[in-house]
Amino acid sequence: MTHETVTAEHEEHRQELTGYCYRMLGSVFEAEDAVQETMIRAWRNAGRFEGRSSVRTWLYRIATNVCLDALADGKRRARPMDLCAPTSGATSPGAALDAAAWIEPFPDGGGAPADPAEAAVTRDSVRLAFVAALQHLAPRQRAVLLLREVLGFSAQEVAEVQGTTVASVNSALQRARAVLAARRAEGADGALGAPPADPARRALADRYAAAFSGFDMAELGMLLHVDATLSLAPHTLWMRGYAEIRAWLTGPAVGCQGSRLIPTTANGSPAFGQYRRRADGTGFDPWALQVVEVSGGTITDVSFFRDTERLFPLFGLPAHVGA
Repeated sequence: MTHETVTAEHEEHRQELTGYCYRMLGSVFEAEDAVQETMIRAWRNAGRFEGRSSVRTWLYRIATNVCLDALADGKRRARPMDLCAPTSGATSPGAALDAAAWIEPFPDGGGAPADPAEAAVTRDSVRLAFVAALQHLAPRQRAVLLLREVLGFSAQEVAEVQGTTVASVNSALQRARAVLAARRAEGADGALGAPPADPARRALADRYAAAFSGFDMAELGMLLHVDATLSLAPHTLWMRGYAEIRAWLTGPAVGCQGSRLIPTTANGSPAFGQYRRRADGTGFDPWALQVVEVSGGTITDVSFFRDTERLFPLFGLPAHVGA
């Protein structure tokens, strides 16, 4: 295989590879680095490709090895609710933890295919809660689960990717499913399931954005599930239930009143770039990326990400909104 062929094939699979590496690593920036390293290794080893498997399988073998190398130190990313119990809404955020500790938002549906049914499953597999649950799997189990149940590889293809046997792949998949089932039993969401239709989710999210900007607490109370959660990475702060969320918004976060929200999409869910009003009234500055998760006709989770310096350019959000 020529270097030119490798480059063309790799570019064809880039988006899907990035989504895979993101699920493996929990970081969109690390995923982009992993895909770039995959490209470099594929280009360097083009002459060794013998065509015994598809180029796609070969690329995923390289990408899997890159991710396993990155995960060799045993560290895993998390969400605030993975680290501590829920706090009172009157609690201030406290000190920020290192950015490397957190699951990061991803700017699209994870390389969703054109087929609507397959696209729904792919988008669901990039939800924040599912990506966080994946971090509790051993890295090789994580890869097996993603390759088999998200990307549709056969057991034989996964065995080729990992350089192992079909029996070993099936065993790893069984163990991975058991871990995710235990996470669900503990109240963490590690399930794959069809999300609501996109228009319904977006309409509900748009109502949320209007209520949030106007600080309409009555409307927010109607939109939020009774057990809805709100988190604020890179702080461990998170809370559960409308009463605590309202206490936070009208207390420590009262400065959010009058914010401007610009719509985008993250992790297969509606999202917004939030801009808070400048004290001098000259405009609005970035404050957080909000990811809004919807289930059963209500909002079940709102995740705030404060790393606007890196995230807003990634999502194509402006650096400033005028008055």
